[in-house]
Amino acid sequence: MAEIIREDGLFHLRNDAISYVMREMPGGVLAHLYAGPRLARVNAANLLAHAGMPADGTFSVQEMALDKLPREYPSFGLGDMREGALTVRAADGTTAVDLRLETAEILETKPALEGLPATFGDDCAALRLTLKDAHTGLKVELNYAIYDDCPAVVRSARLVNGGEAPLTVTRAFSLCLDLPDDDWQLITLSGGWARERSVYRRALVPGEQGVSSRNGASSLQASPFLALARPQGTESAGEVVGAALIYSGNFTATVAATQYGAARAQIGINDRDFAWQLLPGEALQTPEAALVFSDAGIGGMSRGFHRLWQNHLLPRRWMNRPRPILLNSWEAAYFDFDEEKLVSIAAAAAEMGAELFVMDDGWFGRRDDDTTSLGDWDVDARKLPGGLGRLGDRVRALGLQFGIWMEPEMISPESELYRAHPDWCLRIPGREDITGRHQLILDMGRADVQDFVVESVSRTLRDSGASYLKWDMNRNFSNIGSAVLPPERQGEVPHRYMLGLYAVMERLVRAFPDVLFEGCSSGGGRFDAGLLYYVPQYWCSDDTDALRRCRIQYGTSMLFPPSTIGAHVSAVPNHQTGVVTPLETRFAVALGGTFGYELDPRALSPEEREALRGQVAFASETQMLRLYGDFYRLVSPFEGDMTAWMSVSADRAEALLTVVRDLSHPNSMPPMVRLQGLDAAKRYRVRETGEVYGGDELMRIGLCCPLGNGIAASLVYRLAAVEE
Repeated sequence: MAEIIREDGLFHLRNDAISYVMREMPGGVLAHLYAGPRLARVNAANLLAHAGMPADGTFSVQEMALDKLPREYPSFGLGDMREGALTVRAADGTTAVDLRLETAEILETKPALEGLPATFGDDCAALRLTLKDAHTGLKVELNYAIYDDCPAVVRSARLVNGGEAPLTVTRAFSLCLDLPDDDWQLITLSGGWARERSVYRRALVPGEQGVSSRNGASSLQASPFLALARPQGTESAGEVVGAALIYSGNFTATVAATQYGAARAQIGINDRDFAWQLLPGEALQTPEAALVFSDAGIGGMSRGFHRLWQNHLLPRRWMNRPRPILLNSWEAAYFDFDEEKLVSIAAAAAEMGAELFVMDDGWFGRRDDDTTSLGDWDVDARKLPGGLGRLGDRVRALGLQFGIWMEPEMISPESELYRAHPDWCLRIPGREDITGRHQLILDMGRADVQDFVVESVSRTLRDSGASYLKWDMNRNFSNIGSAVLPPERQGEVPHRYMLGLYAVMERLVRAFPDVLFEGCSSGGGRFDAGLLYYVPQYWCSDDTDALRRCRIQYGTSMLFPPSTIGAHVSAVPNHQTGVVTPLETRFAVALGGTFGYELDPRALSPEEREALRGQVAFASETQMLRLYGDFYRLVSPFEGDMTAWMSVSADRAEALLTVVRDLSHPNSMPPMVRLQGLDAAKRYRVRETGEVYGGDELMRIGLCCPLGNGIAASLVYRLAAVEE
């Protein structure tokens, strides 16, 4: 059970797995003492001595004492020479902030965050600490929660101008974590289009390192996440701490090794070009950050994040629920379709056993390519003479649900909307507009733009009767300026954009609670915990090549569970890489996510179509185990030419194993793959072979996996516990 213990100046948050400990120092400075596996009690004197502090905690801020003290929410400029979490420019131009603890309150329930996604649930303990800078009147409310069922602490900060003069916030991170040593390795997820979330691991060196985005989105290039692992730590053993930001815009995630051999990790809104005016009485809420602790390696950290998102972040309507197996029209038709072609593709999908048919880009305006019509969300009668309603009815008559694609945040210069409202897009007066994919970006911080987007999406869903919407976003920010903000507030544009987007999503999911929204951003360019509060799944990558997807999905699973990962079987040669892989391997890899298809089933041979029917049946039968079982990464594709993963049911009675290898190796033995997560005392039958093994045997010796010859060999095994 989660609880908060307050005694002798200590604040100790803990549950059955972890502890998080702070202390109020004499004078009100808030120190951070510990974060990690659960402790029964804490001797503060021991931890303070390590930081060079007297056992009773008395110290003077003179002589740079703050430079060694582990601090909970530090600022730069008053003796702490490290980069701080907060920078505020006062009316006199200075930026020093001196926060002292004013009040502490154990809350009965965890409050929601104003205008921002955040974790939720009643099975938690919550704490609010209010700090104040007496010189400016600034107050900072630090909000914490610890849940019963997750090795995680979530926290955020709310800044309130309690003074009489305006303040300008130029940095307001969500999280600072001071660690007592720097013997860690930094893990980040970075990449680019069609190669999202590759895993990078490197040693800490003196100075600051990490990842960030100024693209207006959490980005293809980096994820708002970092992890610190002990150098000897592995996937299944060792201490790991992970930090993730529940936010979809510009971010910074950094760690700095200090001159004293300690480390400071921070995550929050990117402070480059950020400036937020706080008039007297106004408040600014930071996004929530999540800290997960594991002494069971990187995999233990991942399962902690998976549990936190599954139980306390994803839309309640879709928690632990089956997801429809879909076929998307994009790689089957691109822009070249009409009503009859779509219905014929849908009929072939229904014959396979699919449950949902999705019409992708090209149905509106005069959209024959990607150069026009974004914003003109009226059906193209040339292609769909019966409108969205008739097409939706015809698809549903086949026994399928109907879904549709939109890109609501964008506007084409070649559109009726742009001709009517050129001021609605992000732009800098006097500078030439810069397009990306022939499109500009709507200013989502504007109330009139938000209303337009809500009405456009709502009308589309009503007219089509769609039960699924793929929400795309295909370019990042440039010309960052808003026509409705004065010059001194232009630094607020990116964050106001995100607040506007979240407001739109909130209105839509409330109005259409039964619609399954799936996110997309040139693939996985905005795959983050912020959007997952509204959309329970995200298109993982535009790269559907099975071998490349092994790396992308492996990295994605470090932070997100399979139920959030959009993964499909596509046609060959692959549309992105030109590679030809066996159908069974494309199927095996797509089982690692929500599962669906990106191809034209009419173009397949009778044998292939029959194979697809078997795949759909298998994917449906194993869906709850695949999506919601405990997920274990067994072999990394970043360390060789093979990858393996498995999902295990909560009672450890069932498991599903997937193994994929790029190339066959002549004159070699089949690999032995050590499994994880099973009950060592149970015996398991492999359904595909009929062989029975002990759980201890499978985890300590491994399972022989005879992969076939050729490119991209794979196998999928189902394991079930057997009675003795």
